[in-house]
Amino acid sequence: MSSRHAALVLSGLLGLGALTALSPAPAADRLRVSASTDPQLRVRTVVAGLENPWDVQPIGNGDLLVTERDRARLSVVRDGRRRTVRFPSRRVWVSGETGLMSMAVDPRFEQTRRFWTCQGWRSGGRHDIRVSLWRLDGDVRRARLVRHVLTGLPTTSGRHGGCRLLLDTGSRALFVGTGDAADPANPRNLSSLGGKVLRVHRSTGAAMADNPYADAPDRRQRLVFTYGHRNVQGLAQRPSDGAVVSVEHGSFRDDEVNALSPGADFGWNPGPGYDESVPMTDQSLPGAQTEAIWTSGTPTIATSGAAWTTGSSWGAYGEALAVAALAGERLLLIRFDAGLRQVDVSTPEVMRRYGRLRSVTSLPDGDLLVTTSNGSNDRILRVSPR
Repeated sequence: MSSRHAALVLSGLLGLGALTALSPAPAADRLRVSASTDPQLRVRTVVAGLENPWDVQPIGNGDLLVTERDRARLSVVRDGRRRTVRFPSRRVWVSGETGLMSMAVDPRFEQTRRFWTCQGWRSGGRHDIRVSLWRLDGDVRRARLVRHVLTGLPTTSGRHGGCRLLLDTGSRALFVGTGDAADPANPRNLSSLGGKVLRVHRSTGAAMADNPYADAPDRRQRLVFTYGHRNVQGLAQRPSDGAVVSVEHGSFRDDEVNALSPGADFGWNPGPGYDESVPMTDQSLPGAQTEAIWTSGTPTIATSGAAWTTGSSWGAYGEALAVAALAGERLLLIRFDAGLRQVDVSTPEVMRRYGRLRSVTSLPDGDLLVTTSNGSNDRILRVSPR
């Protein structure tokens, strides 16, 4: 992370310690709709006939790269038609919430042809979750493994597998949001890669030199950027200042949007026995726990992927966090001020017609791509402000 970028992130996120003490919005305001300023949206189907698409990313020339979790299928969509990419799907470990999940695409993709995936993986009769770097052939028909960048992310049954990727715009870092694998020992154990946001070099998987625990004796701890997470489903970086937020599933309450800062503890501690009645951010724990900047309250709506909106056509929601909800079957547009304090929330009615929503991707022209996750005949939607 460059010194200027680090300063922007730290000033935006840490201020004078404000985020640690920041209280979440009152329960009545967490899902409040600002009808007077709701953006008018146009929604079109880009492609249908998918099954639980987990992520979609543009790769240039109007082409899209798509992952489907349970099929472990990688596809290219061009002009509304899907084509399977040759990819070692049989090596992908699929169980419960784990399969072929998030992607990140090299900003210089036209030159490098490189992209990253996060997936369950079979190796020597065992399985883990890992982040892998691939190269897509010029004819977009085959993906070849360059290397596994990060291995050993914990699994149990496949529950709480995470796993969201985000390339940092200000450095060579790759953020990796992980789940706790439904293991109470993982979230606050700095030697475990579960229940964390990790920050690694995008090509090598090594810890970034300015990570908060970069000098720790334990190699795994060096990778940790934040900890105390339950199941990170979304990561998004605000264009104006580089601030990074995570989105994660709550238990029976309090899905969260969290503002990430180096070394922050977000207070999920369900042990012993994986007791999900504990608070998502447990302030009774030793040390300082960082409160969420938005929570769903009770019950959860299973928030998932997220991206920041861009462009003047979004009007009052020109830099809002667009968050997909699975159980809630909606798209939330959450506005924050410069200090990442919640201003209001819009839930456009037109986005309540497509069932469960999984991922959100921001396109260069300001449109959003949103994937549905209903299990059959799923779609990629293009959402345009108008």
